[in-house]
Amino acid sequence: MRPFLRPLFIASMLVWSALAIAGLAIAGPAEDANAAVDRWSAAYTSNDPEAVVKNYWPDAILLGTVSPVISKGTEEITKYFSAVKGSGNKNAIQERHNIVIGDSAVVVAGFYEFTRMKDGQPSPFPARFTMLITKRNGEWRIAHHHSSPHVIPKQ
Repeated sequence: MRPFLRPLFIASMLVWSALAIAGLAIAGPAEDANAAVDRWSAAYTSNDPEAVVKNYWPDAILLGTVSPVISKGTEEITKYFSAVKGSGNKNAIQERHNIVIGDSAVVVAGFYEFTRMKDGQPSPFPARFTMLITKRNGEWRIAHHHSSPHVIPKQ
């Protein structure tokens, strides 16, 4: 290689390497939406209703696993999750699938398991969920969340 081309070659390799590393560090919509779902699950497991509710947009809609009504907006969603405080309940995402609608909307659907405390003993409660996770002003949160008991096939 000619001596005058060596610095140019090294500089271009450094630029391409930096771009490749940056590209790996930048998450796409599916990864960002899944991170929002994981934050929700961790907040639920922490038994902090306020932390759970912060994962929803103020105009979000929740069809709760054990609720007979639709919870609309922060106040109603807060009411739904108020029983979580100090309960010892846990949530674990078991399986999920994504449908990327666009750069700012992803549907995440799957199965999760709640572990609820009954008479001081953990009791598993399998459920299924669908969440519409949307991005507004650079932030990903839940716009719609439907959860229902997971019917386990009889064997």
